[in-house]
Amino acid sequence: MNWTDERVEKLKRLWSEGLSASQIAAQLGGVSRNAVIGKVHRLNLPGRAKAGGTVATSRPAPKRPAAAPRPASYAAPARAATSRPAPTRSSGALAFKEDMDIDTVEPMEYLRSSNNVVIPISRRLTLTELTERTCKWPVGDPLKDDFHFCGCEASEASPYCKFHAKMAYQPVSERRKA
Repeated sequence: MNWTDERVEKLKRLWSEGLSASQIAAQLGGVSRNAVIGKVHRLNLPGRAKAGGTVATSRPAPKRPAAAPRPASYAAPARAATSRPAPTRSSGALAFKEDMDIDTVEPMEYLRSSNNVVIPISRRLTLTELTERTCKWPVGDPLKDDFHFCGCEASEASPYCKFHAKMAYQPVSERRKA
């Protein structure tokens, strides 16, 4: 099917009336919806008018209500202000550890379990020292020099020792509570 001048004029008229590409394709006959869309783009026609004959206009998005104020008892976490400006990078540049501003996380206090759980003493293995029979539980911050793995003896069915397996694999009933 060729786009004759009269078919193009009919396409422009139907498009300005607000008909969809599918409806225009059905009225023209012999063309698909995608062919109509392609021709509209090649002709640089403006956005389709609404069905009522008015031109489509963008409405401003309704404003969201302001967030509820925090209670006075809420203490915002203190953050250390850095005097160093953000590094400038060229397009495609890699971020290095020195360039990145990393927010530090305050250490959490662990609550003692009511059970008498014996925490194993870590063997402090590095990644290259791990075997199939050692616990692969990471300990510490991977970006720090003192990062290591637990290294205690692990069962054949788990990558972790008994203590860390209890932390990693919680029973279904406990998971649903959290």
